[in-house]
Amino acid sequence: MTDFPPSALSRRALLGGGAAFLALAAAGCSTTAPAPSLAAAPPPVAPPPAPEASFDTDVLSMYRAMPEETFPVPAADLKRLDPKYVRRVVDYVTAEKPGTVIVDTDARYLYHVLPGGLATRYGVGIGRAGFEWSGRAHIAYKREWPVWTPPSDMIKRQPSLEKWRHGQPPGIDNPLGARALYIHQGNRDTLYRIHGTAEAWTIGKAISSGCVRLLHQDVIHLHDHVRPGSAIIVMGSAGTANV
Repeated sequence: MTDFPPSALSRRALLGGGAAFLALAAAGCSTTAPAPSLAAAPPPVAPPPAPEASFDTDVLSMYRAMPEETFPVPAADLKRLDPKYVRRVVDYVTAEKPGTVIVDTDARYLYHVLPGGLATRYGVGIGRAGFEWSGRAHIAYKREWPVWTPPSDMIKRQPSLEKWRHGQPPGIDNPLGARALYIHQGNRDTLYRIHGTAEAWTIGKAISSGCVRLLHQDVIHLHDHVRPGSAIIVMGSAGTANV
């Protein structure tokens, strides 16, 4: 991943009337939310399990079940995870200071910059067509086992969500999963989130409604190491942050 100049979050995505920003506001980080002005799409179907890769004991431990969590987290389904998306520390040269979060949407990686030319690299799922975004913002705050509140427009299209109008309680089935990092530009909530998922098959795919998703085990690790106020940069196509 190459270095690139800072920029404000994409005008298309976040500034007044931006189509992608409005799309996400309507979608609310749900995998199955419909695109604007379209009928509700059917839920994506998980592909069949791939032949089981050989993971070493360190990886198996990294993605173990976590019964100690407030809501027990099952072991990640590694049969459905491409091995290249396993969390690891990698060499990473960037002009951004340690603590910065960089999302490479083309490669489907999130980097948490460390001192000494290193970064922790995580595999991620990103927004599908019509829900892409890019630019620079910051992690305003983070939450363990967050509440998810579907936007009103989403409830209109999916009346079954009415029961969650005032928030879906935390839990393993909550769309935000075990942790969420909330992305702001200035004092404004962009409505974009980095959050957890148990759907290992979605890592490396463009399938969400704009949010960046990591496996529960990975988002817990990231949550524990990212400080509120840290910069986040999301790279668009061709390795740049859109202006």
